Amino acid sequence: MIISTIIGMMSATVVSLITGIVALALGAFVSYLLWDKTLKNKSQTIVKEAESEAEVIKKEKILQAKEKFLQLKSDHEKEINERSHKLVVAENKFKQKEISLSQKFEENQRRKKEVDAIRDNLQVQIDLVEKRNEELDKMHKQQVEQLEAISGLSAEEAKEQLIESLRAEAKTAAMSDINEIMEEARMTANKEAKKIVVQTVQRVATEAAIENSVTVFNIDNDEIKGRIIGREGRNIRALEAATGVEIIVDDTPEAIILSAFDPVRREIARLALHQLVTDGRIHPARIEEVVQKTQKQIEEEIIEVGKRTAIDLGIHGLHPEIIRLIGKMKYRSSYGQNLLQHSREVANLSAIMASELGLNPKLAKRAGLLHDIGKVPDDEPELPHAILGMKIAEKYKEKPDVCNAIGAHHDEVEMTSLISPIIQVCDAISGARPGARREVVESYIKRLKDLEELALAHPGVMKTYAIQAGRELRVIVGSDKVTDTDAEKISFEISQKIQNEMTYPGQIKITVIRETRAINYAK
Repeated sequence: MIISTIIGMMSATVVSLITGIVALALGAFVSYLLWDKTLKNKSQTIVKEAESEAEVIKKEKILQAKEKFLQLKSDHEKEINERSHKLVVAENKFKQKEISLSQKFEENQRRKKEVDAIRDNLQVQIDLVEKRNEELDKMHKQQVEQLEAISGLSAEEAKEQLIESLRAEAKTAAMSDINEIMEEARMTANKEAKKIVVQTVQRVATEAAIENSVTVFNIDNDEIKGRIIGREGRNIRALEAATGVEIIVDDTPEAIILSAFDPVRREIARLALHQLVTDGRIHPARIEEVVQKTQKQIEEEIIEVGKRTAIDLGIHGLHPEIIRLIGKMKYRSSYGQNLLQHSREVANLSAIMASELGLNPKLAKRAGLLHDIGKVPDDEPELPHAILGMKIAEKYKEKPDVCNAIGAHHDEVEMTSLISPIIQVCDAISGARPGARREVVESYIKRLKDLEELALAHPGVMKTYAIQAGRELRVIVGSDKVTDTDAEKISFEISQKIQNEMTYPGQIKITVIRETRAINYAK
């Protein structure tokens, strides 16, 4: 009974366990089915959303691609239109040039035909003229033979007699004609001279500055003079030793005089003194330092002036050493005339004259600027400045025409180029202007003596006097040796001789004085 009960309980338990397992398996299967269905629904939803988003992105990309394509198409069409327009414009230009060239060709052909016709006509006329000249020569020979037969004289004998008989009359008539021509020339010369001067001033206007051998340094008060002199004169001695300039400190109020023949030294001394006075520290060590800095500054300024001058005149390709020499011209003078201003003026005048003559103005301007470069070097060898300048130009590979123009502008070498006489003439024009130069006393006196001796060598002249600084020459002749007609002739011949043999600024008036004196003594 107990065993059956236990077996019955175990059977019930097994059944319950089996029923639970089956129920659990059935629940798991149902749950799996439900979960699978849910996952499938979610995945389908996600796929649909992704497909819809992809479709939207695809449409956007297609639209962007279409817009980009349209933009590129528009740009391409625009570029094609521009190129087509340019091609059309170029084609029109070529057509116009072709039409113009064809018209010019037709015009040249027509002119050629006209020239050929004129040439043929001229040839015919020349032939006629030659025939007529031959006929006239024959007629002239026949008339000469008839005249020789009638007069009993040959043509040469008759000519000599006629010349001899008319010689005195011809001289008198010639002098009369010369006087009339000279009078007429005087009437028109003033007007023409003014016209030429005005045109020259308009085209070439330069300063006529006279260089001095002293520079005045202005100061605010006289107390600075003592500081410049220094204790026992040590400052002024140091400044003079460093610059090579004589510094004159006298009773002149608010001024110190710097004296030296070299303008570069004077300028260095002036700038150094200005810097020292402005700074206030004046002692020998400071003086040497400032002078050295000023020398470097002046050297840089010299190069800058040379470059600026070449640029202003439009001259290119100059050697750096030549540019430095051009800059140094600013601090050189020739008979008181600033050398750089003189060279610039000669360059401009040479370019104008070369242009008028159909020559190369740039080459003439280059030669005009460099013509006095031989005056600049510091070593100053025993050579004329024209020869030295020519050697410098040859050293730095200047053209042969330029070198010859530099060397020949004072006739030291033979002129081999057409530019050479232009440079010589323009140099004389620039230097001969009144006020442009200041001659030294010796050359001034020598010029006056040469003027008097030139007139005194003429036959019949007793005394000569150069007056008004050489602008007038008075010639006294003997009344028993010279007639009134001869006096006019002497005045003309002396003026021509002075004009051909001497160099002078302005003009010289020649006055011939012939007087008759009757002298008696009462006893």
